[in-house]
Amino acid sequence: MMASSPSQAELPNPLRQGIRQERVPEPCTMIIFGATGDLTHRKLIPALYNQALERRLPPNFNMVGFARRPYNDETFQQEALNSINKFSRRRPVQPAVWDQFGKNIHYVQSDFTNPEGYKKLAETLDKIDEESGTRGNRLFYLSTNPDDYPTIVQNLGKVGLDKTKNSNSWVRIIVEKPFGFDLPSALKLNETIASVFHENQIYRIDHYLGKETVQNILVFRFANSIFEPLWNRQYVDHIQIIVSEELGVEGRGPYYDESGAIRDMVQNHMMQVLSLICMEPPSNFEANAVRDEKVKVLRAIAPLTPDDVVERTVRGQYGPGMINGEPVPGYREEERVPPETITETYVAIKLFVDNWRWAGVPIYLRTGKRLPKRTSEVALQFKPVPHGLFSQPGEPPIEPNVLALQIQPNEGISLKFGAKVPGPTMNIRPVTMDFRFGQSFGVAAADAYERLILDAMLGDSTLFARRDEVEQAWAIVTSIIDGWKLHMPPKFPNYEAGTWGPHEADELIERDGRRWRRL
Repeated sequence: MMASSPSQAELPNPLRQGIRQERVPEPCTMIIFGATGDLTHRKLIPALYNQALERRLPPNFNMVGFARRPYNDETFQQEALNSINKFSRRRPVQPAVWDQFGKNIHYVQSDFTNPEGYKKLAETLDKIDEESGTRGNRLFYLSTNPDDYPTIVQNLGKVGLDKTKNSNSWVRIIVEKPFGFDLPSALKLNETIASVFHENQIYRIDHYLGKETVQNILVFRFANSIFEPLWNRQYVDHIQIIVSEELGVEGRGPYYDESGAIRDMVQNHMMQVLSLICMEPPSNFEANAVRDEKVKVLRAIAPLTPDDVVERTVRGQYGPGMINGEPVPGYREEERVPPETITETYVAIKLFVDNWRWAGVPIYLRTGKRLPKRTSEVALQFKPVPHGLFSQPGEPPIEPNVLALQIQPNEGISLKFGAKVPGPTMNIRPVTMDFRFGQSFGVAAADAYERLILDAMLGDSTLFARRDEVEQAWAIVTSIIDGWKLHMPPKFPNYEAGTWGPHEADELIERDGRRWRRL
């Protein structure tokens, strides 16, 4: 009797042969503060379920929600199931996986200021250790308003939940951004957390660092010899980093009006990407070795003087316009946004990394809301060839080579270079080579939170921000914010929704003889 042929799903993917199997963390419990909030339901619970589905969670993994709403274990389990059914990238829910995953979901109802709630949490965790064999391994996740961080951390310390139960157990805490509002508040927050937890227990999460392209910056640079010799001031003309969004504030008016584009995007996401692009090779791929090099980059960016702020920054705020053919309101007409607010929804900045590798190479950052499309990328434009061998009188110069790393929505890498058009004449045109992660490896990229939560369980802090990283990034951004305070803001709004920002941003780069990339 002939054996039946394996299904397509069972066949090994030849493009993934040789890939090392992921490590599975030790048994543990993850405690989510703010467990009934939007982040938990859209990202955290689906991320945990997908890890369970792919058998990456530790045996007997447990989750405890801690929040104010009057839920119990059963109602919170149902809420978790609803979240997975609505937001998981892997649907529908597989009953066998959910049965194991769902039964280990628990809930503690308490206000964040109530000491009795933390005592109840401690009792719940001890019971889980006894019944599930989680050995006292605990991962706390602060998915709350940042104003609650100090209260939660201090209360955890008061009931001893910051301490390990024995020499073989571990306790860690994940802190969501924003890490402060400016440099003084970041310093104060870090001091508060450090008064309870040691730095090696603290995992400051930035979901951008969980994206495949961001992680592949390190691999692309340091696992391949073809580009790294060109990755310096001798060959690179300039670097552009862009994060553009079609969406407005989406009901987050009060939060966004306090943060603005520079706090919401530049201080965390864009500074993290900049440091990875510009860092020196680490001695090894160990967390502190990598983060040491990232900090060196941020220290090489001098805080801007008030005059620098005028010359090298542009801020904007969108007015009414059209997105995808539909009219949208201006920022000041958004829900719960003050009608005369001067909060920026767009920022363009020119920075310099003053070190041996990058001296004199401008790095242009731009980010904004209500732009024509959603995209994030890093582009290195190389210098033109030293002699125009193929240049023809009256024709435009040959376009420079560009290496672009797309972070979202389609993660991948592209390289633009010149090639001869077929025919009898020497006609040069730019062509592009594209690489896409999903197409090349035959598998959809995991959500960033899936990777980062798993790393925290494993004790790998490589993709998390260290205290000095956060403070150094804030020093740069705070210098810009302070400079803006010394000058009258532009007349807002100064760009229409659906356009690429204020014309002053074009002037910022064009006066250097350069232009923004078409996206």
